[in-house]
Amino acid sequence: MSDAIPQKPHAVICYGIKNCDTMKKALAWLDAHGVAYHFHDYKKAGIDSGRLHAWCGAIGWKTLINTRGTTWRKLPPERQDITTQSAAVQLMKEFPSVIRRPVLETTHGQLLVGFDPDLYASLVTPAGAPQ
Repeated sequence: MSDAIPQKPHAVICYGIKNCDTMKKALAWLDAHGVAYHFHDYKKAGIDSGRLHAWCGAIGWKTLINTRGTTWRKLPPERQDITTQSAAVQLMKEFPSVIRRPVLETTHGQLLVGFDPDLYASLVTPAGAPQ
C-alpha cells in the first residue's frame, strides 16, 4: 500500500506564455479558486498544428489571433493579411505570441479564450457536487 497522497487530476490545461500579464491574472485566479490545471507555455514548448486546427474549428481562427499585441503590430501587412484557417495556423505556429492568451481546455471539452472571471467560474465545482 502506498502512502502517496493521490493528486487531484488536472481539470484544465492552460495554454499561454508565462510572463504575460493576462496569464499572471488567469493563473492567480485559477490558484485562488482551487482549479487544478497544467500550464503549457506555447512559446517555450510550442504548439502543434493539429491542436491549433481543432481550436480554430471549435471557435474560429479570428478568435485566436491577438491583433492587439506587439508581435502582431510588428508583422508586415502582407503577414497580417490572413484569409484562411491554414494561414492563421501557420502564423500561430511561427509566432506563438500572436495566439490570444490564455486558452483553457477542460476535460469536458470546454474551450475558453482570454481571461474572464465570470466565464472561469464555470470551472469551479461547487462544494459537495460530483466532479
